[in-house]
Amino acid sequence: MAVNPNLSIRYATIDPAYEEVLSTTPPEEDGPVWMVNLMKYRPVAEYADGRETTLTGKDADDIYAPFGALAAVGAEIVFVADVDTQLLGDAPQWDRVAVVKYPTRRAFADMQFLPEFEEKHVHKDAGMEETIIIGAQPMAWPALPADAPDWADVPHPPSPDDEAIVVLHVLRYHEGGAAGDMESYQDAAGTVAVPHGVRIAGWFAAEGTILGDGRSWDQVRFNAFPSRAAFMAVALDPDRLAAQADHRDVAIADTYTMILRPFIDTLTASIEDAAEA
Repeated sequence: MAVNPNLSIRYATIDPAYEEVLSTTPPEEDGPVWMVNLMKYRPVAEYADGRETTLTGKDADDIYAPFGALAAVGAEIVFVADVDTQLLGDAPQWDRVAVVKYPTRRAFADMQFLPEFEEKHVHKDAGMEETIIIGAQPMAWPALPADAPDWADVPHPPSPDDEAIVVLHVLRYHEGGAAGDMESYQDAAGTVAVPHGVRIAGWFAAEGTILGDGRSWDQVRFNAFPSRAAFMAVALDPDRLAAQADHRDVAIADTYTMILRPFIDTLTASIEDAAEA
């Protein structure tokens, strides 16, 4: 099993099909997996044993942070960000996004049974109101043109009052949407976004959702912008909006789109390191 059955998990449901993939993939077929975590905290931590506490949900999750267990299985936290603004997507309103790179799918499953992880998990269960954890694999993305401007040279460069942001898209497509209308949208949107300094931090294909609310997802995309103003200039561009109406809105069946403020970010490097290994 990929999820320890002795753990209390009140904040999501387990996908048995993906659980089997994580725990039974043969070693010769296994390899790195990036677990993308969307997190919604309880206003006040609620422990299953009924103990009184003044901890917030975030406080409890910070206590949970299983650094020792992650290190024991060779995993590393490669991205953590607070959600600045949720632009698209129904409830919940997410609070934080994190990505953990595991050396293998089996490593994720093995970690669930480590004593340190079991002991700390009570704090995650107390602090987390809802979560989605998507297992993902890096996918190819469009290369920047050779003449793409440096961030110092774009119309809205980063500044102390408007620092760089990452925009996250969690995507589920209508059948055929990814290969058709979404690619047409990308071609049109790139013409607008590149002059404003867009950088692709990492695009991923979702291979399964180990914890969630029953929905499946197709892709997770992290795009970096030099500033919020740069992103808004792209988002409100008339040509991009026309392409969105003609193609993106037709392709996408479900989505979350969020502006993130990262405080840990080695996401791109983690993908490059895996490709070179």
